[in-house]
Amino acid sequence: MNLFDLAGTGGDPAAAPGTVCSRKACRTAAEWQLLWNNPKIHTAERRKIWLACGEHRVWLEDYLQTRGLWKETVALGAETVHLSAETAPIDPSGRIG
Repeated sequence: MNLFDLAGTGGDPAAAPGTVCSRKACRTAAEWQLLWNNPKIHTAERRKIWLACGEHRVWLEDYLQTRGLWKETVALGAETVHLSAETAPIDPSGRIG
């Protein structure tokens, strides 16, 4: 057993806590950052972040776009001036959908 097994990432060091896809029950390492905000409660420049694996990127983007919240998608690790250090899960488990 290693530290990553305790984190529930299936032993994949690339999927350490905070770097897994935000889709509910997905434990795959994230590849994308989906930047969004809710204009009803956030300032225009604020960006919240969901992480997405390749398989769930389109689903998560559609979820945000349907609600008018999506702003842009960037590769995980890409530098962007819009990023805040904050993530925003819909439920306390950090998973959506």
